[in-house]
Amino acid sequence: MRRLIIEEPYSRPAKWSPTLALFALAVTVLVVLLIRFGRIDYQPGFTALGAGIAIAFVAVALALVGFVRIWQEGRRGLGSAIKGLVIAMLVLAYPGFMALKAVTLPAISDVTTDTDDPPGFSRSRAALEARKGRVPPDVPPEVREMQRASYVQIAPLTLDIGPEEAFAIVRKAADNLGWQVIEAVPPGGRVGLGRLEAIDRSLVLKMPYDITVRVRPRVDGTRIDIRSASRFGGHDLGVNAKHIRDFLEEASNLAIAVR
Repeated sequence: MRRLIIEEPYSRPAKWSPTLALFALAVTVLVVLLIRFGRIDYQPGFTALGAGIAIAFVAVALALVGFVRIWQEGRRGLGSAIKGLVIAMLVLAYPGFMALKAVTLPAISDVTTDTDDPPGFSRSRAALEARKGRVPPDVPPEVREMQRASYVQIAPLTLDIGPEEAFAIVRKAADNLGWQVIEAVPPGGRVGLGRLEAIDRSLVLKMPYDITVRVRPRVDGTRIDIRSASRFGGHDLGVNAKHIRDFLEEASNLAIAVR
């Protein structure tokens, strides 16, 4: 006598979850590589990244629905649901971390050590060509007030050395940080100010950030101010403040070393 073996039905959401998760992973990795190596512009690249993240969210939703179906109806597919959830969470881990920073940090994209008189960006031909014609706009007073409230430790660097020696430290600090220096004007002339224009790029996507450093002579030494501005978006996720902190720390260490 033959026994009739009835297999438990397979959860379709659990089945589709890893497929969509793998597709989301492939999309995000491909787009990141295309952006990093300049094969696609940033704006369409961000749109494609958003699509990959959205697909990963769908994969998570399908995995969760699969878990419910498996629990309530005894369907098969637990392994597929777990696989889809894990892969999708890998895709969403870094965006989730960035979202947390967006919530906890101020929504600004331009930070400076002098909120009353921020250093202006150069409009020379070399600087405009390097920035593709862009000049970071002036920041409204309320945004500067937001910076003062959020980044209280960001302040000018005052050195008890001459402006020429301070400018050499500024240039050395920029080189040590790996910035692309596009213009360097030593202190002198009628106003006596020195200026350095540079571009820094993010590690993964190579996103550009515009930086200007002002060297101002004082009776008791030299004052150094720096300004860093994002080229895309209205929230820098703390990157510009990090640029300034890294520069101030590097310049301070170099100033100590030359004494």
